[in-house]
Amino acid sequence: MTRTEGDSLGTVEVPADAYWGVHTARAVANFAVTGETVGGFPRLVQALAAVKEAAALANRDLGRLDGRRADAIVAACRELRAGALADQFPIDPIQGGAGTSTNMNANEVVANRALELLGHARGDYAELDPLTHVNLGQSTNDVYPTAIRLCILTHLHELVAGLEHLAAAFARKSEEFHDVVKMGRTQLQDAVPMTLGQEFHTYTTMLREDCARLREAAALLCESNLGGTAIGTGINGHPDYARVACAHLRDITGEEVVPAGDPIEATQDCGAFVQVSGVLKRVAVKLSKVCNDLRLTSSGPSVGFAEINLPPAQAGSSIMPGKVNPVIPEMVNQVAFEVIGNDLTVTMAAEAGQLQLNAFEPIIVYGLMRSTSHLEAAARTLADRCVDGITANREHLEQGVRGSVGIVTALSPALGYATSAEIAKESLATGRPVGDIAVARGLLDATRVDELLSPAALTGLAAPARSLPRDLDAALH
Repeated sequence: MTRTEGDSLGTVEVPADAYWGVHTARAVANFAVTGETVGGFPRLVQALAAVKEAAALANRDLGRLDGRRADAIVAACRELRAGALADQFPIDPIQGGAGTSTNMNANEVVANRALELLGHARGDYAELDPLTHVNLGQSTNDVYPTAIRLCILTHLHELVAGLEHLAAAFARKSEEFHDVVKMGRTQLQDAVPMTLGQEFHTYTTMLREDCARLREAAALLCESNLGGTAIGTGINGHPDYARVACAHLRDITGEEVVPAGDPIEATQDCGAFVQVSGVLKRVAVKLSKVCNDLRLTSSGPSVGFAEINLPPAQAGSSIMPGKVNPVIPEMVNQVAFEVIGNDLTVTMAAEAGQLQLNAFEPIIVYGLMRSTSHLEAAARTLADRCVDGITANREHLEQGVRGSVGIVTALSPALGYATSAEIAKESLATGRPVGDIAVARGLLDATRVDELLSPAALTGLAAPARSLPRDLDAALH
């Protein structure tokens, strides 16, 4: 069974049980790109519903919408925010029209559910209309940008929680490995010793720094151009609408939503999205680097670095029995590559805006939703299915330090650079430990060598405090 709905282009038959209407039907026919739907992105649907709820409350407060209709619209929006009717948003997220199709879809779903709540049939728009009542005082050009900002804000909060989860996993390993001495490397060559705990603590610090940058970027999304309507001038709006609607939106979402200082600028500018995307790229780059380290230091297990062991996740080959691959870090690497590509898409879409509106916000929000959600899932998977199960090959690491020429750096303050270089050269040629060579040459006694090459001295652990020269100490204090 169907019902007939019309627009300025004519009439369309819509399934009788659909909450969407003619505008959604045309968009479904026009846009078939990704195989996904707006309904598959619940944070976006919830954000749209929050904006529509705030709009209804503001219009009620300003005397532009009667309480009966407003209450029904608000009730319908709250159901959407609770997760209902996601299947009624069938439009592809990549669409022309600057998000108009998505806004129309939301108007129709809210209107038809509100009609049901009022005891009327779906499609009875004489009683409550998607545009006249649900979209009152609004335009796609202020609704959609505000909704996608709220959507991305929620995704960022979830991503930060995922990264903090991963940072905590690295922190636990840092503590577990605090006394495991290994060789640090620069340019893949032996450098100076450190502990595995120090190496893992670095990853904790990197991730928590990125969480701070994400929070800073998120703050830029709290400015809304609601009330600007078509291009920011507020045509067909109410002078107090922006203030009242944003106040309701703060109450509904818990976000510090504020009216834009310049609604015309806010309607066309996508700089905040570029900033957020850039920080996501930063997260992706650093997370990928960490996974490169994990793959490299776990390589082997017989003829690679073999410093750590990643927990086996699955069989690694259909032809090589017993082979196990670092599949979890590899997955994270690929997510990072995707995020870096999405950043370029967001950048180009933001740049392509013309005059008073950017028509390409659908691809911007699509890219940002994928980047944030995939990074969050990757971070949690890396923590739970990889980092938590990492073990250290302690004896192998200790042997590597003892046999490395790199520890000659610790003798350099006592012997000088040139002498230390000679010892390093002899060690490389003969395979003898640098400490033994220094003792054999009579340059240092065994006790002093042991002191200089102790784990504490090599890694900076439990290093004794040294007094500063009096003039420098005074200058610093």
